[in-house]
Amino acid sequence: MDLSKLGDLMRKTQSAIVEKERLIKAMDDIQSAVGVDGVRAMMESALTARDRVGVQDFVLLENHTSEVAFIENLRKRFKENLIYTYISSVLVSVNPYKELEIYTKQHMERYRGVNFYEVSPHIYAVSDNAYRSMRTERRDQCILISGESGAGKTEASKKVLQYYAVTCPASDHVQTVKDRLLQSNPVLEAFGNAKTLRNDNSSRFGKYMDIQFDFKGAPVGGHILNYLLEKSRVVHQSHGERNFHIFYQLIEGGEEDLLRRLGLERNTSQYQYLVKGNCPKVSSINDRSDWKVVLKALTVIGFSDDEVEELLNIIASVLHLGNVQFGSEDSGSAWITSETQIRYMSRLIGVDVAVLKEALTHKKIIAKGEELMSPLNQEQAAAARDALSKAVYGRTFSWLVNKINDSLAFKDDSRLSSKNASVIGLLDIYGFEVFQNNSFEQFCINYCNEKLQQLFIELTLKSEQDEYEAEGITWEPVQYFNNKIICDLVEEKFKGIISILDEECLRPGDATDITFLEKLEETVGGHAHFVTHKLADGKTRKVMGREDFRLLHYAGEVNYNVNGFLDKNNDLLFRNLKEVMCRSENKILTQCFDREELTDKKRPETTATQFKTSLAKLMEILMSKEPSYVRCIKPNDAKQAGRFDEVLIRHQVKYLGLMENLRVRRAGFAYRRRYEIFLQRYKSLCPETWPSWNGRLVDGVSTLVKHLGYKPEEYKLGRSKIFIRFPKTLFATEDALETRKHSIATKLQSAWKGYSQKTKYRKLRSNAIVIQAWWRGILACKKAQRRRQAADTIRKFIKGFIYRHQPRCPENEYFLDYVRYSFLMKLHRSLPKTVLDKSWPTPPPALAEASEHLRKMCMQNMVWKYCKSISPEWKHQMEQKMVASEIFKDKKDNYPQSVPKLFVGTRLNGEDINPKVLQALGSEKMKYAIPVTKYDRKGYKARSRQLLLTANCVVIVEEAKLKQRVDYNSLKGISVSSLSDGVFVLHVPCEDNKQKGDVVLQSEHVIETLTKLAICADKINSININPGSITFTGGPGKEGIIDFTAGSDLLIAKAKNGHLSVTAPRLNSR
Repeated sequence: MDLSKLGDLMRKTQSAIVEKERLIKAMDDIQSAVGVDGVRAMMESALTARDRVGVQDFVLLENHTSEVAFIENLRKRFKENLIYTYISSVLVSVNPYKELEIYTKQHMERYRGVNFYEVSPHIYAVSDNAYRSMRTERRDQCILISGESGAGKTEASKKVLQYYAVTCPASDHVQTVKDRLLQSNPVLEAFGNAKTLRNDNSSRFGKYMDIQFDFKGAPVGGHILNYLLEKSRVVHQSHGERNFHIFYQLIEGGEEDLLRRLGLERNTSQYQYLVKGNCPKVSSINDRSDWKVVLKALTVIGFSDDEVEELLNIIASVLHLGNVQFGSEDSGSAWITSETQIRYMSRLIGVDVAVLKEALTHKKIIAKGEELMSPLNQEQAAAARDALSKAVYGRTFSWLVNKINDSLAFKDDSRLSSKNASVIGLLDIYGFEVFQNNSFEQFCINYCNEKLQQLFIELTLKSEQDEYEAEGITWEPVQYFNNKIICDLVEEKFKGIISILDEECLRPGDATDITFLEKLEETVGGHAHFVTHKLADGKTRKVMGREDFRLLHYAGEVNYNVNGFLDKNNDLLFRNLKEVMCRSENKILTQCFDREELTDKKRPETTATQFKTSLAKLMEILMSKEPSYVRCIKPNDAKQAGRFDEVLIRHQVKYLGLMENLRVRRAGFAYRRRYEIFLQRYKSLCPETWPSWNGRLVDGVSTLVKHLGYKPEEYKLGRSKIFIRFPKTLFATEDALETRKHSIATKLQSAWKGYSQKTKYRKLRSNAIVIQAWWRGILACKKAQRRRQAADTIRKFIKGFIYRHQPRCPENEYFLDYVRYSFLMKLHRSLPKTVLDKSWPTPPPALAEASEHLRKMCMQNMVWKYCKSISPEWKHQMEQKMVASEIFKDKKDNYPQSVPKLFVGTRLNGEDINPKVLQALGSEKMKYAIPVTKYDRKGYKARSRQLLLTANCVVIVEEAKLKQRVDYNSLKGISVSSLSDGVFVLHVPCEDNKQKGDVVLQSEHVIETLTKLAICADKINSININPGSITFTGGPGKEGIIDFTAGSDLLIAKAKNGHLSVTAPRLNSR
């Protein structure tokens, strides 16, 4: 190929590459516009299916003020297993009550580093958005997860932690932190979660977790804050509910040795604190396997064996304390009736039995500086026991959280300075609660939700206002319900409900729950959001009890029953019980009960005040961070997959303030996108912006919306975003794009098919030319090589032929080798096929000796093969034939006629021989039998007889008589003529008195008969073949002669000379 052709080929290749890149870019543009990338389809792509699956952002609801439309959109998505929906940046999650394949590692990678609105709604999208904001903006983030029990808050927080554990950078230290963060969940769930009527794994405490990241974005530490543990559950559970999981896990999963040491039985019905809910087993919970998970988690977090042992001692001591029973003396004083339980408890926590008994049945009173022990009655002792149980468990839980915090704490402060420190907070806290009977716990929980709603509305409005100001769009004030008035009603100093409650708890005199209610009516009775039975109108009084007060929360009206408010708020523990706990040898309890409490004269803060203070600190933490919100909804109370309870969900939508949130979000513009995203998606709808826009983005968007016919009141153009006021405007644009897809796809297919086919043809043609040139070269080289080899071969052959008679030398070695090879190949093709084939190729002189060796080896091999293939029967036949050949070959005329005939085993069957003969033979086995003709010694009269051969003798039989028996040992010889007759003579000794003389016999099968006889008698060499006559002994001193002559026919008769004359035909076979 010359240089000019090479240059043309390079230019064509370059132009093809440019064309390919242009088409691929166009294809990418269309693909992003059409939105066909599965999970990575933009939010707008899902609008085409909005009638079936709803909109994935409630902001795009046309009728955004309708609660019915809101719930119907939730129903559509829930039916399609789409459990996540946005309200702008707020994620609404509906618990599916089943496993969905949307939490795999592949899903995590799909959401990693992707713009928030470029993916379908997911908890991973919120997690990734918070993480990327923390990394890029260097501002702390927090994710607020709320919802009622059973809505999936705990699972949502787990998914967030799992996402960070998988997607964040890792190292050995970071992996340890990740493991501890993940393993803190099962520990906190075991000690802080319980089965309730609404949820089998309900968190009975609020949790805020800070995850600390270093400058690389790797999690390096963490910190947990817990709020308002439901300590009352330790001593009492409603019907159908359970105590905290750890009690059941210990009893069901603990080893026998452990339970024996703790003094526990593997039966939950034996413990008073575990039987009140009458629900020891739950189908969805496996306490035994959960126990193993908790033990493993404690090890991962860093608990030592001693700490685990002391922790379990405390748990067991609470169960024993619950079984402590009291009796009443005549004086009314209480005494302990269950001695075994109190002894177990004293041993487990390391206190003296007598001291513990006294502390449970007496209280210490200080009067005028003097300490007095006042006995308790039975009811007071039981209350003191339960108070101690709650205090021990509650403080142990706080110690457990602190221990986890110590293990999560990042020690290297140099890497986590204020300049590079980053934090993501995770708030998993109870949602708004409204039960049939609402008490102090619901009051605190709903107060917390009021504060969170206040924060939520403030931050939402602030983020909206900031975005409008950043884009240069006039902010229009939004009217919304400001629940600050309710928060002030609860927390205002001196006038709020908490202050009034504390005042009632602290004042001297007989303060009761009823006096607290009266004080509320007196102080805040005129408040617009406060009602009691006394202050209510007639209609409201019908649904309120006399011990109830009602608060008008942002989420609705809630009636609270004041019974137990003062006791739960005080949460007091007698001083002597604290002293006993301080003396405990259990190291955990000594940390939980500080001795400084005993010397501190200041009254401890009430529960409500502690909660109010911790909530204020939480608000400060959340205000300092950029929030993300997850609102969890429970679809039904039965925990059934696929069931959508509209009434229940309407309540939750109301309590979570979702409609209020949506109204705030929709007060301005429903939809906003950056110019580049909007233009990239919809540019195909305008000829001026398609296929690409080269000017300023804002001008391109302006041109596009004018072509689409947007009215001025429908949109605003900001500095970097377009704001669309009405969802219907976006829907119309999306529907136009859906219609445009078909023409775009047709053009794209046409262009791509043309390009791909042209490229394919050029590539095939170029490849074919290269292959042809290469192949022709290969063929030419092979042809030249074959010619060279042929010429060398011919040259060697000719030279070898010339020197063929000389000794082996380089000139003739090829020829000689070829001659040898040719002979061997010829021999290979023409080897003898049978033993009888004696043909063999003539060898060259040099191979004469080798040829002879090969011939012998070949013959030996064929003989060996032939012999190996012979059956035993045929071998026996051949052996007999060999004997016959040895005796008669070339000696008797009729031998050749016997060769092709097989010798038979016998000529007479068993039925041919008289049974008496067989009986006379006895045990002698007959080997051969044949009918013969016997000639008398005197007159040579022919008589029919049977000749029998046994192992030892030959027997001549006449019907049933043994006429003559000749032992083989006494048989002197056998004589037979050389003619074709069948006459033969058995010679016996004359001295034997038993024998009358030699026996003259005739057999039609004389060769077979004599061969068998020779073999049986071992007389092969004793058979005499006489050509003329045979002399035999006819008796003592008598001789007879048999003359044999050749004739035409067989004739046997007595001759005139007294001899036996035998005339036999000559067969000319010898």
